[in-house]
Parts: sequence; C-alpha cells; structure tokens
Amino acid sequence: MPAAIVTEHLTKDYRVGFWRPRPYRALDDLSLTVEPGEVFGFLGPNGAGKTTTLKLLMQLVFPTAGRAEILGRPVGDPAVKRRIGYLAEHPYFYDYLTAEELLGYFGGLFGYSGADRTRRVARLLDEVEIGAERRLQLRKFSKGMIQRVGLAQALINDPEVIFLDEPMSGLDPLGRRDVRALILRLREEGRTVFFSSHILADAEALCSRAAILAKGRLVASGSLSEMLAFQVRGWEAVVEQLPSESLPRLEATARRVQRIAEGRYSLEFPPEPPPEQVLPSLLSAGGRLVSVMPLRQTLEDFFVERVGSADWDRMGQ
Repeated sequence: MPAAIVTEHLTKDYRVGFWRPRPYRALDDLSLTVEPGEVFGFLGPNGAGKTTTLKLLMQLVFPTAGRAEILGRPVGDPAVKRRIGYLAEHPYFYDYLTAEELLGYFGGLFGYSGADRTRRVARLLDEVEIGAERRLQLRKFSKGMIQRVGLAQALINDPEVIFLDEPMSGLDPLGRRDVRALILRLREEGRTVFFSSHILADAEALCSRAAILAKGRLVASGSLSEMLAFQVRGWEAVVEQLPSESLPRLEATARRVQRIAEGRYSLEFPPEPPPEQVLPSLLSAGGRLVSVMPLRQTLEDFFVERVGSADWDRMGQ
C-alpha cells in the first residue's frame, strides 16, 4: 500500500516587494511521509509555512522545487482529488446559501444526486452538530459555525485523506472537543488526517506522529514519544484539609508548596523517590489527597528548545 502523503524536497519561493521584488522562501526543502490511517500533526508557529504546504498539496500554488504525492499519485492527478477532502484555514462560502444548499452543491460536484445526496448532507450536518440552523443563510452564521460547515464539506465525498488547516480555529471549548472526537472517529474508520495547528495541545491529544516546522524548515518529525521522550520531571499532588503545622515537614521534602485556598495546597515533588513512597507520609500529615499527576515536557517546551526563544518571540508566539 502506498504512503498516504509524500513530499520530497518541496520548496516554495514568493516574490515580495514592489519596486524591487526579491524572493522570500516560505517553504524550504520539506521531505516527509505520512502513512495511511494515521492522524498526522503539522505543527508550527504562525508564519512557519504550514498553510503554504497545504496549498502546494492542494495545487492552489505550485512549487519552486521538489514534488509531492497523495495516495501514490502526483498531487495534480484528477483521480486523487476525488479521494481527498480539504478545509482551508479561513473558509469562505457564498453566504446567501443555506448550509443544506451549500453541501448539496458540493455533493453535486462529486456526482451525488437525489436521496443519496440528501441523506449525505443531513448526516454530515448532524455529525458537526448544525441543527435547525442548517436552513439559515450562511451570512447569519458565527465563525465557529462556518468552521463546522467547512468540516462537513471536507467530508462530503467520504475522502480517504483529509487535509485540515487549523481546524479548531474559531471554535469554543465544546466545539474543539467535538472536532477532536470527529478526527478520532475518522482515524477509527481507517482514514488519514493531516492537520496543521499552532495549538499544541491538539497534537498531544490526537496525533500518533507529528512534524514541526519553523521559518519554513522542518526541525523535527516522528512520534510524540520520540520527540518529547515523555520523561517525568517530577510530580504534583493536590491535597486539602492539610493542617498548617504539617507544612514545615512537607516543605523539607517538596520542591514547591503553593497555597490554593484555606487548607488546600499544591505540592511539587522531584521524580525520586516515586509517589508511592511519599504519599503515605503525606497522608499521615492529616491531609486528604485530591489528585496526583506527573510533570513532563510539553510540546511548547519542545518548540522553545528547538526553535529558540528569540526566534519564537519574533514569530508571534
């Protein structure tokens, strides 16, 4: 089975400036492979080259150098385009159509008609939780609702590979949760999801593998466990009903003791000794355990380490 997505030395230059245009390299020598059936995160700060890459894969722009394949065929192959779905970062649709009319139009472009198209449109709008509003004109929709309709149009043809550019953009916390559930459901169905994001928690929750882009160049690629190592740097316990006289003894053991409220504290401990050895003495001090969690490196930490703090600040994060 061919890889779902392959790029080889993909490069894109733009001409910038008015009087004396000069080349600006938005993407520099990108080579990566995405396997069938995985959720692949394409991560990077704003301006890193993520949207340029997606536009190249969709042939909305054309490369300066390099090549790309989707499902073993060149990206421009018409047969491939029938097997993919795409959601742009800022989707815009003719806003005098209703959501039902818009999806019906896209369904017609893929050759669906009659009852099949009607069922398909209704099912997808249900999946993205557009209810009675589906009969309203899109100009009356919020940004988050437009994003949901965009997700539905990206799935209208039951694509094998789905490209999502910042799919969480404009969504409230409940909407983000719903989109995460949708992406995981697509993975369970055996589809490949390639999504870009600068919101790193999304990748930690969804991706089996990821690539990190900065200033147009690939700085890391692989499984999250390989990139982060998920090494525990310590652990945190939250306790309540802790008598104040017990604090001096705990402060001698913990790296940090922070008061949350009266009798409620957050305590940070080093990785050694392990929690199971410390918790008995913690509970014997009279407190009640609320939670215990490991402290480990996050993707944000990884960004700063690999890209550099100065570059990170200049790139808008």
